[in-house]
Amino acid sequence: MSSSFKGLNLFGSGPHTFGMGLQGQRVVPDYVLGFGGAGTTPVGLMELDVIVTGRLVATSTSALWSLRDAITAQLLDPPAPGLLIDLHGREWTQMSFITFAEGARVDRGRVLSLSYVAHFRRFD
Repeated sequence: MSSSFKGLNLFGSGPHTFGMGLQGQRVVPDYVLGFGGAGTTPVGLMELDVIVTGRLVATSTSALWSLRDAITAQLLDPPAPGLLIDLHGREWTQMSFITFAEGARVDRGRVLSLSYVAHFRRFD
């Protein structure tokens, strides 16, 4: 099975893993809400985040750029939600692709590879 976002195999060129972002209750300091004191007030559950961490792998610099371009083409304004599926068939609906961070360098060997972190969010 392969992973996908909106039916596109964006991360399949190399190893990658899916992880969940911070989950739980969002709290705001009371002073921000205009209340006195040093406490916090719960304001609802955090939005769901899924984080994909991996490496893009290609045989040439131009092929590596093509992989990058295919991914960054999905960073839209405004975000367009879609179906995100991991390597094991787990599905998350209505996920928006919000950030893509590349590693600091391209590793060169028999193939070229680049680490990355891709961040998806289900907006409330």
